Amino acid sequence: MTAITELRLRNFRSYTEACLTGLASSFVVLTGDNGAGKTNILEAISLLSPGKGLRSADLTDFQNREMRVPWGITARVNTGYGEIAVGTGKDTEKNRRTVTIQGEQAKSQSALSEYFSCLWLTPQMDRLFIDASGARRRFLDRMVFTFDAGHAGRITRFENALAQRSKLLKDGNASPVWLDSLEKQMAETAVAVAAARIDFVDRLQKVCDRRPSKDFPISELALGGLVEEGLQRGSALSVEEEYRSHLKKSRAEDGINGGASAGIHRTDFCITYREKNMPAHECSTGEQKALLIGIVLAHADLINAEKGSPPILLLDEVAAHLDPSRRKSLYDLLSHIGGQVWMTGTEAEIFRGVPEKSSFFTVDSGHFLPQKAA
Repeated sequence: MTAITELRLRNFRSYTEACLTGLASSFVVLTGDNGAGKTNILEAISLLSPGKGLRSADLTDFQNREMRVPWGITARVNTGYGEIAVGTGKDTEKNRRTVTIQGEQAKSQSALSEYFSCLWLTPQMDRLFIDASGARRRFLDRMVFTFDAGHAGRITRFENALAQRSKLLKDGNASPVWLDSLEKQMAETAVAVAAARIDFVDRLQKVCDRRPSKDFPISELALGGLVEEGLQRGSALSVEEEYRSHLKKSRAEDGINGGASAGIHRTDFCITYREKNMPAHECSTGEQKALLIGIVLAHADLINAEKGSPPILLLDEVAAHLDPSRRKSLYDLLSHIGGQVWMTGTEAEIFRGVPEKSSFFTVDSGHFLPQKAA
């Protein structure tokens, strides 16, 4: 089982120095007033995985404003490879985030994904189904990345080619040969990204279908996008040619509007409440929350099944919005998954039902006070 046994922060957000040790491998519960720094702890853990963390923040946002020494995060983690020491922080000279594993600097953040996975659910994600498609697409791509470390790189490659094409079209008088080359690169990359998304959604749907639906309803998952829909009915080569043709025909329009009128950058991740046959954006707030939790739990199950170890789950203010019955069901399902779960809340009472062999802390002005189960 993957579990953080020790976490240390330096000059990170509201913390100058912080240390949590002797952590349970099951649940770690952090309670305290709003603004006490609970979410900052979860964000620090999320940065022990590739990416920008659960707030998608910039490097400068992590720095404690009162301290000049750069921020840093270190942890000791039990993994399938034994206990390892991992760390991340800001390299001030190169203005980038560095990662260390067992004291050695890693070539890239993606090296972290070889040791463990980290998933999260935050209050900001409650708007996932009613926000623009970009939020759902980023949510999907983060899930894909837990199985395909090259997925983010391919998306970046597509976006870079798209930006170059957009600039050439906007400036006018671009070389058709250069545009052809960029559009070929976009088409090849788009098909690879779309194929990875389709494969992941198919696997996740199979897990969703097997999950109990009483408290967290089953979602019907689909992708809405030119390239993804093309791959559902044709070969990769034919879709690549179709998309290249589309890009060539839309040059005039894209030169005026910017970007590209269609492509993997406009795909929507579509979720339907299966039992009611109702799109998620038409569901009640409570139903949307339950659907989202169900998807995250299904993703955790998929990681456990395919990687042989459950992910670390970070659930920020999730339990407070559930009724007691659904809350108990959540704790039971999380216990069944078997991984380490970090949860936050303002009241200790809502965590009644969490296993007693968990770690409970009250967060107060940057200090962590051990507590007993509620």
